[in-house]
Amino acid sequence: MTTWKSIADLIGESGDVAILGAPMDAGSVTPGRCDLAPETVRKALKRFSTYDLETGREIATAIVDRGDAAVKGLMPADGFDAIRDAVTAATKDHALTLLIGGNNAVTRPGAHGLGVPLDKVGLITLDAHFDLRETDQGPRNGNPVRCLLEDGLPGANICQIGLAPFANTGKMHRDALAAGIGVFTITDCKVRGIRAVLDEAIERLEHCEALMVDFDIDVIDRGQLPGAPGARPGGMSADMFFAAVRHLASEPRVRVADLTEFDPSLDVSDTTALTAGRWVCEMLAGFERRRAAGLSH
Repeated sequence: MTTWKSIADLIGESGDVAILGAPMDAGSVTPGRCDLAPETVRKALKRFSTYDLETGREIATAIVDRGDAAVKGLMPADGFDAIRDAVTAATKDHALTLLIGGNNAVTRPGAHGLGVPLDKVGLITLDAHFDLRETDQGPRNGNPVRCLLEDGLPGANICQIGLAPFANTGKMHRDALAAGIGVFTITDCKVRGIRAVLDEAIERLEHCEALMVDFDIDVIDRGQLPGAPGARPGGMSADMFFAAVRHLASEPRVRVADLTEFDPSLDVSDTTALTAGRWVCEMLAGFERRRAAGLSH
């Protein structure tokens, strides 16, 4: 008799990996229901088995679901402390924390939640956008990177991967380069290969003590991801995205990774929900790779 064991069955009272929801939707450039994403992703995990056919191994990492930070309906500035404190608590107890947004505004408190000085934090984003909108109206989902720069995160500690043409402004590009941010376009990813781009980004951040990865799901091509309001045609393929997730999760300094900008109200045939669920699977597979190599913190 074949017994189906799902990724959801790995969730228990203790574990090396934490899931933390951050259902923030207020302050979005495009209003939507990103607050529905954490629960949608949790439900999707029941549809994934623990067996990784590519490696012939069972995923066995224990997971703790730490619930949701109390930020639903709050603007980013008002929900900052709740997310930061929840992430800080999770990183003390777990080697890897998966922060499920919510909109991209959750990235800023997530980075602060690493619990190390910002000049020792490295940030890698997979995103179609620079997220360098101005901050004159406070933190929003379109400006977490600029907010972090203003908080004191050095630009040399940031690499942005998968940036899309006709989705940003010239000023954002100039500001990123002036700050010393590593800029990698979607064409760079396709021409050079995602592994080469990721390895360069990781090398650029070798001076950083702890890393956070922001997986803004709108980096994926809109035809493969209808449930992200910012996704554009010509984006990253889902296959490339999954390969990037697994590779980054295997890096031992990655302590926090977020998944943002998934709006279940826009999804079609669970396409985006299953992509987000697969993200969790790939994070676990990468984490097990680092643990097998004796590299996990």
